[in-house]
Amino acid sequence: MLESFYQFEFLRNALWAGLLVSIACGVIGTLVVVNRLVFLAGGIAHAAFGGVGLAYYSGLPPLACTSVFSVLAALGMGGVRLLSKSRPDTIIGAMWAFGMAVGIILVDLTPGYHADLFGYLFGSILAVTQADLIFIMLIDLLIMTIVFRYNQELIAISYDPEYATVCGLPVMLIRGLLLILVALSIVMMIRVVGLILVIALLSIPAAIAEELTVSLCKMMVLSVIISAVCIVAGLWLSFVFDLASGASIILLTAVVYLVFISGKRLLTQVMRPAAT
Repeated sequence: MLESFYQFEFLRNALWAGLLVSIACGVIGTLVVVNRLVFLAGGIAHAAFGGVGLAYYSGLPPLACTSVFSVLAALGMGGVRLLSKSRPDTIIGAMWAFGMAVGIILVDLTPGYHADLFGYLFGSILAVTQADLIFIMLIDLLIMTIVFRYNQELIAISYDPEYATVCGLPVMLIRGLLLILVALSIVMMIRVVGLILVIALLSIPAAIAEELTVSLCKMMVLSVIISAVCIVAGLWLSFVFDLASGASIILLTAVVYLVFISGKRLLTQVMRPAAT
């Protein structure tokens, strides 16, 4: 397979895309898990299809159009979650369905056959272009810059938002920035595993890392490593066995999580009698 990576440009692009996306998975995924934003992130991912449909219908660049649509959806859902007093999960679910419905209708109204639409739903890492890699790198740089700049503030709102508010920290601003980064990360991950599977890639590596450390920074680093290993290994499996790359990556990631959780519980049960 290594010879194939050197020989074929699309495989090199796929490998680089996987490694770059793992940075966003680790950093943003950690913040999503710690802040309990998994459901909201899933809503953003599905609502992003409205941006895909708008791009098809209007002829605008898909990445730019989907990014703007996702950011607006993220801020809307985040505002509902913070301000609504009547079942915000229901309202977020409605916005999630609205985004999907808008995307489907706009695609249906667009004349012609859209062969690459399947890639937005289930991922197409082997179709990543140089332009996609540049976009992913820019988003990674933006994520690292904001997380480094607001590191202490992010820790504060993640573990004790009430105390952060009392201390005078701009909690609403930081949460807004976090939601924007979540939306942009989801857009970049759609190219790898698709909007239907993206929430698993965003949350599972971070969930594993959370079981191994209590430090937010260490959790991010571990999550980046776990994401990179699962993405590269899943890409290798899809190449060897001629499987769908996005599904292979997610399936492997889910299996790793289940094995890890089962092994940890078994080890705890074995060690408990010895301790007593």
